[in-house]
This record gives sequence, C-alpha cells and structure tokens, in this order.
Amino acid sequence: MEKQKVLINGERLKNTIEEFADFGRTENNGVTRLALSDMDLKVRKHFQSECEKLGMTVVYDDMANMYATLPGVNNDQSPVVVGSHLDSVYKGGRFDGVLGVLTGFEVVRTIVENDIKPQVPLVVANITNEEGARFEPAMMSSGVLSGRFDKATMLQSTDTEGVTFGEALDNSGFKGKEENRLTDAAAFLELHIEQGPVLESESLQIGIVEGVVGMVNYEIEVSGDSDHAGTTPMPMRKDALFATNNLITEIREKMNKLDDELVYTIGRMDVSPNIHTIIPNKVVFTLEARHQDPNTIRQVEEIVEGLHDSSGKEKCDVKTTKQWDRNTVWFDEGIVNAVERSTKNIGYSYKRMVSGAGHDAQFIATYIPSAMIFVPSVNGKSHAEDELTYWEDCENGVNVILQTVLELTVK
Repeated sequence: MEKQKVLINGERLKNTIEEFADFGRTENNGVTRLALSDMDLKVRKHFQSECEKLGMTVVYDDMANMYATLPGVNNDQSPVVVGSHLDSVYKGGRFDGVLGVLTGFEVVRTIVENDIKPQVPLVVANITNEEGARFEPAMMSSGVLSGRFDKATMLQSTDTEGVTFGEALDNSGFKGKEENRLTDAAAFLELHIEQGPVLESESLQIGIVEGVVGMVNYEIEVSGDSDHAGTTPMPMRKDALFATNNLITEIREKMNKLDDELVYTIGRMDVSPNIHTIIPNKVVFTLEARHQDPNTIRQVEEIVEGLHDSSGKEKCDVKTTKQWDRNTVWFDEGIVNAVERSTKNIGYSYKRMVSGAGHDAQFIATYIPSAMIFVPSVNGKSHAEDELTYWEDCENGVNVILQTVLELTVK
C-alpha cells in the first residue's frame, strides 16, 4: 500500500466537527466551551467514549490533559502525538482548537479502518485550557508541561465567579496523575486554522509553520489629577487621558519605523474615574508587540521604557511594567520537512510561514520535536462565531497530518 494513497473520509470529518460543535453551540452557530465548564466536561466524555470505541486507552494527567493512545507494534518506543485543545473562547468558532484534536481522531480512524499497523504508539492529545478565556494565562497546561509556568501559581488562577483553576480541576473528574504527563515523544503535530488572512489571500491550501513569533506585553499606567471638567482651565489640567493619547501617537510613530512585519496592539484600556464630568486622573492600558527577530522586540522594549518622560504638556506620570514575554520558537526542521514532503506528495499548494498567534505546540516544542500546519480561515476570522474554514480545507489539512504520521510510524 502506497502511503500517499491513503486519505481520510472528508464527509465523516465534517460530520464529526459538527457533532462536537453541538457541545456549546451558540445561536449564531459558534461555540462557547470554556475550560472545565459543564460543556467542556461533556465534550471530554464524548471524546473519550469515541476514542475507546476505536480500541484506544485514555488517561489524564494532573492538569486534566487527555491522552488517547492507539497501541503500536513496539509500545516501548516513543509515540507520535497529534493534538490541540477542545476548549474555546466565549462565543468562539467551531474550528479553533477542536479541529486539531479531531485531526488526530480521524487519523486514527483511517489507520484502523485500513488495518495499518503503526510501529510506535499514536497518541491523540487534548490539552487543557489553551485559550485562557476562563482561567488566565493562555496555554496554561502546555506551559506547565514545558516548565514555562509554575503549577502552584496556575492552580490559583481565578475565573470571574471566583472559582480557582485548582477547584475546577478537583471537581472535573478529569484530574489524573502527574506520571501520566506527556514527557517524551518522537513528534508532536498540531493542525490549526490560520486565524489570519494570508493563506486565503494567496489562494494556498496549506501553511507549513516553521515557528511561533516572540512577543512582549506591557502594562502602561498614566497618572494625573481629577478636577471638575467645567471649571478647570485647560493649561492647568493634568489629564491622564490626553496624556495617554499623546503616548499612543508617539508609540505608533516610533513602532512604524521598525520592521514592516512587526505587529502591535493596544488591547485593553481602563480610564478612571470614567465619569463624563470629571477629568481622568488615571489610565491603564496594555501594549503587546510580536516579531520573530529578538532584536526587533528589544527595540520595542526600548521605545516603551523610554515613555516615562514623554507624556507631553499634560505633565502626567508614566509607569511602564513588563508583564511577560516569550521568545520566538522554531519547530524541529526534520519534522517540518516531513510535513512538507507529505504536502508535496498529495499535491497541495503551500507556503512556509510563521505563526503570530500562540499555540500549545510552541511550548511543547521546547522539549519534544514538533511542527504545525495551518489551513485557511475565511476572511481571516477567528475567536468569533462567524469563524469559518471550508470543509475541503479541513480535509486537506488532516490528509497532510495523516501522511506525515504514516511516514513517521509506518516503515
């Protein structure tokens, strides 16, 4: 049997994606399935049941990560792992994360129905709380697995109702043993929707992801004085919001002179006291920037940390705090090349690219040879109910992962 001739059942994949979307489907055909919520627990049980029907064994680790294993001929060998996450953001889409888990599931289905005997175990992984939508930070569990995050700190992360991640974990029924953690594998493969417009705009079927770009996140606090909005002359004001406006203009002017591929976002802003008759005395806003070159990130840091003395004529105090950062992660060249060979063998159009969004694979790549592929997102939409990846593109992506798995596991 020629490996490249084995393809998945696209109609079955479509039906499975819709089936899983029923766990938390919203009125506008999106999905709300926050980590360790009732809907997440229900979809986990369904996933486990479906895996067990294929003869897989399912275990959980101490962060509720799920590992469904199809035995291989040599079960003492390191497995090949395919996975992503089943949790979503609030009113997210049907494809983000879950497509990566169902990729592994459909690969196993295809291998079983074709009576293919993998030489090593094949694991399908569901990594807990990738989104960070209920419990911050994002990629929590893969961060713990890789040693990036401290578990004790993560257990104290609290949702909007005051429930800690540790409490939700204890009550989930999916808390397993630390010894079940993913600690060794021959490869980790993650398929994900692009969450951006590049593949669609270039009419390409597959994105072969070489790495995930580095980023830095700052919180900037601007402090002035609150006074009456009607009685305080303009020259005598210390208006924190006007000062913030000056800072944002300066940030944009300086950032735009750096590399064209730099992206930066002011995503959150809190204004106090936020009353229309009072001059704002404090503004706190976030600034994050992403780029693959660490030198460019350093230039960003120099710009931000130089803002202390530049709030303009408003004469407000400026405090900048670096909240966190991450380095650019490059995926394993051997595994990336295997993905590229699989893509070529099937005949799909593709490009090599880097990811601007974070994914579990970037943390797992620090200790396991890893690679990712992207499939196109219609209009680049994601984290929204109208997120869409065409069924044919989903099928194409899973076929690439299947061929890569066969290359890595069938001799």
